[in-house]
Amino acid sequence: MNAGNEFIPTRQSLLSRLKNQNDQESWKAFFDTYWKLIYNAAIRAGLTAAEAQDVVQETVIAISKKIPEFVYDPARCSFKTWLMRQTSWRIVSQFRKRMPIVSSSKAEDGTGTGTATIDRIPDSRVPALEALWDDEWERNLLEAAANRVKARVDAKQYQIFDLCILKKWPVPKVAKDLKITAARVYLTKHRIGKLIKKEIDYLKTKHF
Repeated sequence: MNAGNEFIPTRQSLLSRLKNQNDQESWKAFFDTYWKLIYNAAIRAGLTAAEAQDVVQETVIAISKKIPEFVYDPARCSFKTWLMRQTSWRIVSQFRKRMPIVSSSKAEDGTGTGTATIDRIPDSRVPALEALWDDEWERNLLEAAANRVKARVDAKQYQIFDLCILKKWPVPKVAKDLKITAARVYLTKHRIGKLIKKEIDYLKTKHF
């Protein structure tokens, strides 16, 4: 598969191109590929939609600042782990922004602890985020693979797969609504499923 046909550039080539801050196409590819992963992880961690949007923005900004010095070395730290760390720091930061800071006057009169609340928040959400991140990573991977297959197959074939697998319609209902035989539904579901599995294996090797 040549670079022109790739839905998502490989991690190494994409990260290398991101070092050029003016490469808008590569930055768009990065954002389109990973913003939903970051956003969904933030939402599932307990943030509001507005806070999750801030996490996406702040994470991308942080990456833009760090990328010139970033060295891609999967043996030391996978891209998945690196991106999770960048995201988790911004998620914790959003939780800390919710907390009031104890005033110095309260600390002086004994009604406060003398420590700003922001400094007392445990980062207990970070270990929990790892499990959420793994789940969202797999969801993002499935979506990317499905989009790649969708772009290549007949629209009605993909619709059959979408209704059966993604929307979980029973086969008889799909057959009736689309006016096709149940056998065709089963065959198409199996064929598209195999294509998506193949794409998932490819993306795990080349992209994720």
